[in-house]
Amino acid sequence: MGLIDFGRLMTAMVTPFDLEGKVDYEAAAKLAMHLQATGTDTLVICGTTGESPTLSWDEEYELFKVVQQAVAGKAKIVAGTGSNSTSEAISATQKAAALGLDGTLQVTPYYNKPPQEGLYAHFLSIAQAAPEMPIILYNIPGRTGCKLEPATIAQLAQVPNIVAIKEATGDLDQASQVRATTPPEFDIYSGDDSLTLPMMAVGAKGVISVASHLVGKQIRTMIEAFVDGNVQLATQTHIQLFPLFKALFYTTNPIPLKTALHLIGQDTGVMRSPLVKGSPELAAKLKMVMDELGLI
Repeated sequence: MGLIDFGRLMTAMVTPFDLEGKVDYEAAAKLAMHLQATGTDTLVICGTTGESPTLSWDEEYELFKVVQQAVAGKAKIVAGTGSNSTSEAISATQKAAALGLDGTLQVTPYYNKPPQEGLYAHFLSIAQAAPEMPIILYNIPGRTGCKLEPATIAQLAQVPNIVAIKEATGDLDQASQVRATTPPEFDIYSGDDSLTLPMMAVGAKGVISVASHLVGKQIRTMIEAFVDGNVQLATQTHIQLFPLFKALFYTTNPIPLKTALHLIGQDTGVMRSPLVKGSPELAAKLKMVMDELGLI
């Protein structure tokens, strides 16, 4: 516990591709620097938003190195090294540790749907294989078909290098139960921008954000206002940003985000199949919401 402070605003970074669908490492370095400059404490690389299922491990390691170099000393880096194969997750996590990254994000095993004892054994094995590497659990049943229950999270929170959870169940009762049954130094992060403020009200530390690509400074304002006791300003900012938070999930993430970035001239390239380019209707909806916020 207390191994590292990832801060309150973490960004789940998109992976830029060129027009041929190859990883654009130069664009990734620039984006990482932009995110750090607009309020991000920690960059989460190769998560859901980073289209990790379609990246090879070699591409992921190269991304980790490029981003690490780009923001050296200015932002922390968490590597998405989770897998539905325990041995694969161990190997990837050990390599991330060897690079000297700050932590890893470990998604619940998808498709094979292990029971709770299987989930406990999976995460424990990874933690023990890289004891110096802080681990953030990632609970996103809507993507994985597999949910970490509060009792299992409470057990895992006793493991010294399992330091936090990204809670993307969309369930405030779950967040409350996790807060009630884990040590105070075990950090909870909202996995949904629209639930950041409500989750902070029940004990979350902050967010692993998608919208921070566009409104990092405003999200930072909201979080800091809440921490400082200015609930009115925090609520006002949340309500103002709420339409954008929802718009970025009109369809599968990160299709709306890449569409929105393109609209502000920050092109992050194509989607990798089986994801597809955002439709003109999606672009029109996003433009309307972004116009309201003065982003375009």
